[in-house]
Formats: sequence, structure tokens, C-alpha cells
Amino acid sequence: MNVQRLGCLSPLAIFSGFLVIFVLLVAEIINGNAMFSPGALHAAHADIGDDCGQCHAPFWVSGRMTERCLFCHTQIQGEMGDSSTLHGTLVKGATSACQSCHTEHAGPSAGLTVMDASSFPHAATGFALTGHEIRSPGISFTCSDCHTESISRFDALTCAKCHRSLDAAYTESHLATFGADCLACHDGVDRYGDFSHSQTAFDLTGAHLRVDCSACHAGARKIADLQSTDRACESCHLKDDAHNREFGIQCGVCHSPEAWKPAKFDHNLSNFPLEGKHVGVECAACHKDNVYKGTPTECAACHADPIYHLGMFSGQACSHCHTTAAWRPAPYNGPHTFPMNHGQERSRMNTCADCHQPTLAQWTCYTCHDRAETEQEHRKENIADFTDCLRCHPTGREDEAEDGGDDD
Repeated sequence: MNVQRLGCLSPLAIFSGFLVIFVLLVAEIINGNAMFSPGALHAAHADIGDDCGQCHAPFWVSGRMTERCLFCHTQIQGEMGDSSTLHGTLVKGATSACQSCHTEHAGPSAGLTVMDASSFPHAATGFALTGHEIRSPGISFTCSDCHTESISRFDALTCAKCHRSLDAAYTESHLATFGADCLACHDGVDRYGDFSHSQTAFDLTGAHLRVDCSACHAGARKIADLQSTDRACESCHLKDDAHNREFGIQCGVCHSPEAWKPAKFDHNLSNFPLEGKHVGVECAACHKDNVYKGTPTECAACHADPIYHLGMFSGQACSHCHTTAAWRPAPYNGPHTFPMNHGQERSRMNTCADCHQPTLAQWTCYTCHDRAETEQEHRKENIADFTDCLRCHPTGREDEAEDGGDDD
């Protein structure tokens, strides 16, 4: 029985097969692996040459291409575990591969990064596209609008060029005040011209709304500079402080953002509340030369001792007679040797001067009692010495005199 052999298993066929494989291997070695290369490498990888093994591990060796990428790109390897970096944000899980975004063998000048711009987490770069989705007039932004040279590079001058077309005057003023490093302050979340100071710890109201940014943020060049601006009133208004910093940062007690003047101070917050006539008195009447701290609160500090009772009282003794409602009338409320009602159920004496003339240190009964009539009545009763009325009438009653007269 004759057996038919397959032609491919004949000695000649087997030898021919091995010969072809040998020729291919020699050709591959001579041509530097070019036979199996899908295309030329990017210029950034020119130093690899035809050594495919630097990126492609043979099937009999464990390891992935991503690991060989990171062996050279050590900076990216450090970013992988840091969620604050671009690659730390993009790479999720152990299966992530560099070649899913970065392609090769497209030529020396071809792009190395291929990614859908609509899904790219741009905020991970430190600049969100919240305010740059649509550009005037209603056209969507493209990557090349900002990345004019390459996707991995950005020229800050691009910001100024674009924003000059929107508002040239404002842009020039803004650059002069805060410098050309736009990304030092702007993160892309705020929209052009829509910033609200109410989002910060210092809301702008009143006259502050009309103040230019540079007036408070002088020399600011980054976010930290803006946020560290002193919010104390005197940091800006020291030149307007007529009190020589006597009140520190408590400007708001008197002044409001509506205007520096008029200034309203609630004196009830002090140790000397204003009442009566004191309410309408100008501040300067008591606080000479804009000196407020240490102003004395004694009445005599403002109200000179009248000649009428000069030297008889001191300090707050004024309150025995005077009130803040008015300087006069001044009813006496202190101790008094002679009964104020004259010893009877009547009150003919209305003021001190009714009895005390010409000064408070002196007294007389003859403002009410007729001197001639009094003298006549006393002589009828054989009373010769009637110059000291109190000696016989200590309480003012007419019938209380005892042994007060001298018989002729």
C-alpha cells in the first residue's frame, strides 16, 4: 500500500522553510529591525534608534510597555501617585497604559499625544476651561486657540492678545497693575469681568465699590498676594486718620464704607454716655485737637466753675444741682442746714439766688422780707440785735424764737 506524504513535510519543504526564516532574520539584523517597524519614531525618541527592545518587551519576558516608558520618563513616574498632577489625575488603576494617549511611529514631527479634547480634564493642569468654553462671537474654543505651538506648551502672552480684543484699555491697565503672569492668579473658573468680591472674606460696599483694585492690592502678583491683603482699615486709611491711630482698627465704630465723613460714634459704647444737652455738642468741644483717649469726664473739665459758687464745689459735685437736660434751672439736691421749705408747707424759694446773694457763700433774708418792716417788728418786741436771723429762727419758723431778744 503506497502512503502519500504532504509536500510541506518533505525534506525539501522543511529545508526551504528554515532557509526563509534564516534569511528574514539576517535581513532584520542588517536592516536594524526596520522590516517589522510600523513607521519612523518621533524626533523625541531618535536616540532609541532601531532598538525595539527598549520599548517592546519580547513575549517571553514579563513586563508591560508602560513600565518601560516610565523607566525613561522618571518625572511622569513620580506623578502617577499624586492626584494633584495631570498624570495622577488621568491614570486610573493598574491597567492604564501610556499608549492609550501617546502614540508612536507616525514620523519625526507627528504628535505624540492623541486625546479627545472634550473629555480632557483640563482643571488638572491648574486651569479649568469653565470660562473658556465659548469665545466671541459664540464660537467654541479649540486647543489651538491657546496652545498655538504645541499641545504641551502654552504662552501666557496668548491671554493678553485675546483679552485685548475684548477690552484693550482694561487689559493694559490690568497688566500694568498685576503683571503678565495671568496664571499666577487666574485658574479659569472665574469668567472675564464677572468676579464678585462678595465671594471673599471682605465684601465691597459703599465707596469701596468705586476703588480700583490696585489701591488695595498694590504690588500683588499672585493669588497668595491677593488673599494676604490686610483687611484692617488703617492699612489703607492711615493717611486719613485724624486720631493718630489712637483707636487702632476700630474705624467701623464711627466710620462706614458709605463715606469717610460724616462719622457717627455711638457714645453709649464708651464710659461716658451722652444725655440731654450733651447729645448735640460737637465732638471737638470736648475732644480738643482730635484727642479722644483720656478725655476727662468730670463736669469741671468742660464747665468752668462759675463765680457765683467759685471754689465751693469740685468734680462731679455739679450733679447736686445741675443736670444734662440743661445748665439752668439748677435745683439743689444736696444737704442744706436751713430747711429748703422755710419750715412751712410752702416753697417761695425757687432758686439759690433767692437767699444767697451776691454769691453762694453768702445769704440774706431780705430778698423776701422787707428790711424796714422786719426792723420795726423786732423793736416792738424789744429785740435790738436781729442781724443774725438764724440765731433765733434756725428752721425759718416765726414762732420758734426763744430768748433771742434784748430788752431795752
